[in-house]
Amino acid sequence: GETFWQFRQFTSGEPADRIDWRRSARDDRLYVREREWETASTYWLWIDCSPSMGYMSSLARSSKRDRAIVLGFAMADLLVRGGERVGLLGLTNPISSRNIIPRLAEALTTSGEALGRHMPEGHIPGPRDRVIIIGDFIVEVDIFATRIAMLSSRGARGTAVQVRDPAETLFPFSGETEFIGPEGDLRWTVGDAASVSAAYLNRLKAHEEALRRICTTSGWNLRTHGTQTTAAEGLLSLAMQVQNGATASFGN
Repeated sequence: GETFWQFRQFTSGEPADRIDWRRSARDDRLYVREREWETASTYWLWIDCSPSMGYMSSLARSSKRDRAIVLGFAMADLLVRGGERVGLLGLTNPISSRNIIPRLAEALTTSGEALGRHMPEGHIPGPRDRVIIIGDFIVEVDIFATRIAMLSSRGARGTAVQVRDPAETLFPFSGETEFIGPEGDLRWTVGDAASVSAAYLNRLKAHEEALRRICTTSGWNLRTHGTQTTAAEGLLSLAMQVQNGATASFGN
């Protein structure tokens, strides 16, 4: 059956019969009594909204940040519709309400902590929780390893979705090119960009392989998604991965 989870403020457009009048009578606001299924799983979501995620080349359909938000929110909606609970790491409690997208959007835009690439360190998911992190993961390998170790320290498993712009994987540059870092004042001018293409692509491949090894060692999965494809393709791939991972972790 259903059990009480928490009170939250009533949202315009919801059925009035969901209002808890006893709780609402205590002050001047209307409250809804949220419930959860005792068998529901808890999924924690983290979306990287740092400056590098704002990059969008002419080859892409959207910026990395916009695509990450769409994937994360759409996945949260699917999970809630399937009877699960979803929360933003360090920002919200697990939510099982059908209006989860506007609630996550409000939490993401009003909290300064969510706008950087650093995950909150105060919350560690439980052993039966699942975690979904979405970002470009342009960080040192040891930093990424530390984050995965922290999230997995109590036994939680998850999926890391690496969002990339096609220009980052194809390196379609030639001639004299100036590269500008999205964070800070870093600038790099190359006389012939094509001459460094092979070295760049080799380093990119090595970085992804290192991230994949870290995830595999911790029982996680690493998925890659390019913004030249549609969000629907990325969502389908992520949903299948999450479903398969949940079956493997909780089915026994």
